[in-house]
Amino acid sequence: MDEEFCLSDDAAHHVANVLRLKANHPVVLFNGDGNEYSAVIIAVSRKKVVVEADACLTIGKESPLTIHLGQGVSKGDRMDLVLQKSVELGVTAITPVVTQRCAVKLDEKRWEKKWHQWQKIIAGACEQCGRNILPTLSQPVTLNQWLAQSTKAQRLVLAPGAHTALSKTPYSSNGYRILIGPEGGLSDSEIHQCQESGYTRVNMGPRILRTETAALASITILQSVHGDL
Repeated sequence: MDEEFCLSDDAAHHVANVLRLKANHPVVLFNGDGNEYSAVIIAVSRKKVVVEADACLTIGKESPLTIHLGQGVSKGDRMDLVLQKSVELGVTAITPVVTQRCAVKLDEKRWEKKWHQWQKIIAGACEQCGRNILPTLSQPVTLNQWLAQSTKAQRLVLAPGAHTALSKTPYSSNGYRILIGPEGGLSDSEIHQCQESGYTRVNMGPRILRTETAALASITILQSVHGDL
């Protein structure tokens, strides 16, 4: 399938200025279609890298378990950390959810800029952990919009003090849709609203976890019990 093309600006910068690879160096590429492509670098400059792909490799690295994370939008590095590590843990889709206690307030233009930043974090996490399909990153939605979305997945909401342990959640062939609150968690009225929409309250033990810890621990538990960890 010999085909020459230029890498994207971000990928070219990584190859040329971070890894400092030279012409004739072999590389493995992916574009999110579920395949990997073996290639060799043809030419390198500071802002442009030309490669030639010579083979398509079908390599499955996705978890058999579908997990859609609804993450209450958090400030600073916390949200970035959740995105990066949840990708490594095999999450299928991520939706940022704006709730009552979200400290992040942006206009439409700045939300769009933030979304593109988050998309780059997801792509970088896929490169690091070897995934060749990018998890879906939805545009930020309100809690009402999140709850109104149709799904066949098992619906879960993390709620400290809940009587059901997440680790005891029965297997769902349709996967899981789990909601995690931001800093400060979800309010009592929001948790009640989730229950009214068919969500089961679950806990992860007696300790109160930070939002980023809760998100990653919940994915880890589901993958450990029902997935491929």
